[in-house]
Amino acid sequence: MASSRPRPRPRLRRGDLIEIFRFGYEHWAIYVGYGYVIHVAPVSEIAGAVAASVLSELTNKAIVKKELLSEVAGRDNYRVNNKHDDRYMPLPINKIIKRAEELVGKELHYSLTSDNCEHFVNELRYGISRSDQVTDAHTTVSVVTGVLAVAGLVGMLLYRSKRERQ
Repeated sequence: MASSRPRPRPRLRRGDLIEIFRFGYEHWAIYVGYGYVIHVAPVSEIAGAVAASVLSELTNKAIVKKELLSEVAGRDNYRVNNKHDDRYMPLPINKIIKRAEELVGKELHYSLTSDNCEHFVNELRYGISRSDQVTDAHTTVSVVTGVLAVAGLVGMLLYRSKRERQ
């Protein structure tokens, strides 16, 4: 039987990357202390996870916001995910926070594939702009394309073989 206790919230430290699980994708923010995160969001004030990404992509613009994590996450689950700490040395925490705070209120270029919220937080923490969601999506598309190409080739060879036997 499932427990009705609420799931424990992760221990947050300044400079942590926060992965927020939205429907169909993850939104990313960086924890700056006292319950606040800094993240990129659509320029418009319309709330809502899907609306945020769609609006940012349509306008190619996003604004850097400092908001309470509880408001950004809403009812969505989230976790601390400093997943590249084993590959890249995080910048000093004071530098991460200073850079993030200096960007609050600034309008940035936004692109799902090259300048999204995950690129933003990785650039702040590691000095490296990257998005595993984008990389994973490209890999999936490449694999599916390869499988379809092989299936098409096999189908063509089987069809040709069948025609030659007739």
